[in-house]
Amino acid sequence: MDSMTLIALASIITSGLTIAIGGIGVAIGEGRAVATAMTALAQQPDAAATITRTLFVGVALVESIAIYCLVVSMILIFANPFWDYFVAQAGG
Repeated sequence: MDSMTLIALASIITSGLTIAIGGIGVAIGEGRAVATAMTALAQQPDAAATITRTLFVGVALVESIAIYCLVVSMILIFANPFWDYFVAQAGG
């Protein structure tokens, strides 16, 4: 197996793991945030506007991690920084 194939294989596996682990973490984080918000709303219905607003900001911040994982995955697949180095080493 040549170095280009190894880099491609490592990029695909790393990209998949990035999305998988990032997705699992985001899902757990959002689930806990929503569950805690529902508990808070049940205990203090008068503070619904504040709790809801804070929940949406928190979920948006948690969701940004999933977007960062997607960006890293796309970079590894489509704009891999290691390709140029190995193409230059191969003489291509």
